[in-house]
Amino acid sequence: MEEKKTEDEAVSSPAADAATAALKPSPAAVEPSFEAPYGPNVHVSKHPVLAHKLSILRSSSTPPSSFRATLREITFHLGYEATSTLTTRDVPITVPSTNHSDHVDATGQKLKEKAALIPILRSGLGMVDPMLELVGGATVHHIGMYRTKTLMPVQYYNRLPKICDVDVAYVLDPLIATSNTIISVVGILKKWGVSEIHVLSVIASKGGLCELLKYHPDVHVTIGHIDDKLNDEGDVLPGLGDAGDRLFGTPLFDDEEELVHPSKRKRTMSVDIGG
Repeated sequence: MEEKKTEDEAVSSPAADAATAALKPSPAAVEPSFEAPYGPNVHVSKHPVLAHKLSILRSSSTPPSSFRATLREITFHLGYEATSTLTTRDVPITVPSTNHSDHVDATGQKLKEKAALIPILRSGLGMVDPMLELVGGATVHHIGMYRTKTLMPVQYYNRLPKICDVDVAYVLDPLIATSNTIISVVGILKKWGVSEIHVLSVIASKGGLCELLKYHPDVHVTIGHIDDKLNDEGDVLPGLGDAGDRLFGTPLFDDEEELVHPSKRKRTMSVDIGG
C-alpha cells in the first residue's frame, strides 16, 4: 500500500526546501575557547584575542603601565572562565518599569559560594582588581613567597585568618615555572580548610603544570598558554620575564647590592628610567 503523504510533504516546493536547508547547522567547525588536554580540571585558553594580548604582555617593549593594563584584561578573561563552576540560588528582586514609577517583582540569582582571592606576592597583586570586578563579594588574603637559589619556595608572609570561612579559593599568580611555589600555597590552603581550589595563571611551563597535577590532581587550573621550556635556573622560556618587576617597574639588583644605597649601585634607577 502506498504511504499517505503528510500535509507538510504536500506543500513541499523548491523554495520551501531551500528555506529548510538554510536552517541546518553550519558545517564550519567552531573551536571552543578553552581546551582541557591535561584532564577535566585544566583549561588552556585558545581564544585569539587572548593570544594577541599575551604577545603584548610578553614583549620587551611593553612598559609597566601597559603591562598592568594587559595583565588586567587577560585576568578578567581567565577569571570569567574559572568562575563558571560557581553556583547560584534564587533571590527576589524588583525591576523598574518603563514609566519609572512602578516596580515589577522578579526572581534573580545570587552566588551561593563564599569566595576568597589568594594573590601570591608580589606579582599576583596585578590580578586582584579584575577578579574583584567579577566576584565583588570575595575576600582577599595575601601569601608572600620567594624562591631560593635551589628553586625551593620560602614563605615570608601569610594573612590567612585562623578560621577558614570560604568555600572556594582562587590562587593568583601570572607565571607557573617549576610550580614549587604553587604546590606549596595549595598545600597551605588545604591545611587551612578550603574544599575547592582554583589556580589562575597567564603562562605555565609544561613541566611545572605536570608537577602541580602530580601533587594536587584535584585542583582546578585555568591558564592562558603553556610554554614547553624550563631552563636550569627555573625560568620559563620564552615566558614573560620577572612579572613582579615588570608590573611595578622595579629594576633588578645583584644580591650583594641589596643593602647599598641606590646611587652607589652598579645599576641605578637612572638607567631604567632613561635619566
